[in-house]
Amino acid sequence: VQLVESGGGLVQSGGSLRLSCVASGGTLSDYAMGWFRQAPGKDREFVATISEYGDRIYTGSSGEGRFIISRDNAKNTVYLQMNRLKPEDTAVYSCAARAAFVGMPTTIGYRYWGQGTQVTVSS
Repeated sequence: VQLVESGGGLVQSGGSLRLSCVASGGTLSDYAMGWFRQAPGKDREFVATISEYGDRIYTGSSGEGRFIISRDNAKNTVYLQMNRLKPEDTAVYSCAARAAFVGMPTTIGYRYWGQGTQVTVSS
C-alpha cells in the first residue's frame, strides 16, 4: 500500500487546513488509519486514528476539539481537518495504515507510512 499526503502549507494562527491521504495498491477499507506529526527535533506524535469503516475515532490530546479525522473509502482517501491552528502545530504530518483499529495514542503497529506534508503555522 502506498500513501501520499497533500494539503499542507503555510497558514496563520487561528486558520484551518484540510490534509488528505490517498492510498493506492490496496483496499483502504482493509485498514485502520492514523495521522501523526513530527516537529524538528521532536519525536513522532500521534494525532488521530479512525477505524476501517469510520465508526470509531480516537483523537489525541493535541488535536482534541480542533482536529477531525474522517475517511472516504470509495475515494481511497483519509482526511484530517485542522481548525484553530496554533504555531505549535507546525510539523510534518503523515498518515499511516494498520491492520486493526486501536483506540489509543500509539505510533506502534502501523505498517504503511506516507512521506508526509509540511504544515507551518505563523503567529
